[in-house]
Amino acid sequence: MFFDAFGTDTFLLLTALLLFSGVLVAKFSSRWGIPSLILFILVGMLFGSDGLGIIYFDDASTAQIIGVFALVIILFEGGLHTKWKTVRSVALPSLSLATLGVLLTSLIIGFSAYLIFNLTILEGMLLGAIVGSTDAAAVFAALKERNIKAKMGATLEAESGTNDPMAVFLTLSLIELLTAQDRSIWMMVPMFFVQMGMGLLFGIVLGKLASFSINRIKLDSSALYPIFSVAFALVTYSVTAFLGGSGFLAVYVAALVVGNSELTYRYSIFQFNEGFAWMAQILMFIILGLLVFPGQVFTSAIMLNGLLLSALLILVARPVAVFLSLIKMGYSVKEKLFISWAGLRGAVPIVLATFPIVNGIENSQVMFNIVFFIVLTSALVQGSTISYMAKKLHLVGPKKDVPHHSIELISMGKASAEMIQYQVSPESVVVGQKLRDVEFPNRANISAIIRNNQVITPYGETEIKAGDFLYILVEAKYKDQLKKVLEQRVERRASE
Repeated sequence: MFFDAFGTDTFLLLTALLLFSGVLVAKFSSRWGIPSLILFILVGMLFGSDGLGIIYFDDASTAQIIGVFALVIILFEGGLHTKWKTVRSVALPSLSLATLGVLLTSLIIGFSAYLIFNLTILEGMLLGAIVGSTDAAAVFAALKERNIKAKMGATLEAESGTNDPMAVFLTLSLIELLTAQDRSIWMMVPMFFVQMGMGLLFGIVLGKLASFSINRIKLDSSALYPIFSVAFALVTYSVTAFLGGSGFLAVYVAALVVGNSELTYRYSIFQFNEGFAWMAQILMFIILGLLVFPGQVFTSAIMLNGLLLSALLILVARPVAVFLSLIKMGYSVKEKLFISWAGLRGAVPIVLATFPIVNGIENSQVMFNIVFFIVLTSALVQGSTISYMAKKLHLVGPKKDVPHHSIELISMGKASAEMIQYQVSPESVVVGQKLRDVEFPNRANISAIIRNNQVITPYGETEIKAGDFLYILVEAKYKDQLKKVLEQRVERRASE
């Protein structure tokens, strides 16, 4: 392992420098209009052997372990923030994109790679499977706080969160076909349904177990709850994968269950996982950048043929897969075009490209270099133009109102009190009312109001406005009653 090449002090210093570089890159990526993953990878390439030569790293096995770990954290964080009410309406089309869409994309790119590069048909199909899925890390990062219509955002996030299992299944199946003489493609079909079924089942069961445990266990510090949630994410992946199911699908489903449940210390759990996912994303892309040797990737043969394959992926394979997968599912041509364009490739294809190297597949290094170049072009071309394409296709939604603030409470595990965050929707009956006129349940007090990123001290004459974030301190046993009151008021106003 490359860690052995450095002393402890040097290793810690390099880790700090890499994290500092990643944070600075994340700050400027949105300002420059360049996806952060591109800059993270460039940082890794800069520190690598073909750059400044500070770190020599060619251990595909280590990169694979780090990549899988990071993807579990990123998928879990993405699932936590996904609203089931939004995803439920696009569940079927997202599932179609995540299965049929990935299969069609893999077949088209696989056959194209067979024709363009000096690969066998199975090796070409393996390359196609590796780049067949969109990337959760790239899509979540690209759509975060961008003004994309809710339907489009929900479809893309649900697809990217659930299509990794299909790509992993196809990749591992084709590796088995290349390495085992007695394997048949028809033997793989039942395995697919077993893996997906187990992933879905374990995700739901372990997600419910995680929610129940978080709410019932009494920990001495609120800081322990986020760590507890991450432990469940890792257990969900490892147990499911060990028993032969799809660990990635299980993690995303479990996160959906947890994120849409009432949780103790919800804010702390969400904030911790968001920060942890950023760190995982930074380290993963930097490590993958270190694994790459630019002298091997940026050759005339790889670049010219890679550009051709990237163009086929972006302009042919992805649109064909999207249009066929979404037949008669209520999407307009403009919406299908946008979904086609927003199918970003990122960490998942690069991580999957390490599997052929680890398994000793012939031409695996060539496939890795091609995949890496495709990811760079996809992220650079598509990722930097998502907002532009949304405007051109008239799919820009309302500005996302995200509270850039926090209200921290001391640990109240023994006091059984919780702080509930509630954003006032425009159709709510409480809009325009003064606090003293709102009939909140007993034991519920508004502690603060956030309006336009400003803290408003609440008192009886304070008028509630649409978009306000209400922070309500309530005893845990009255939380469900408070939720019912708030939801009933919204539904009553909407029905009038």
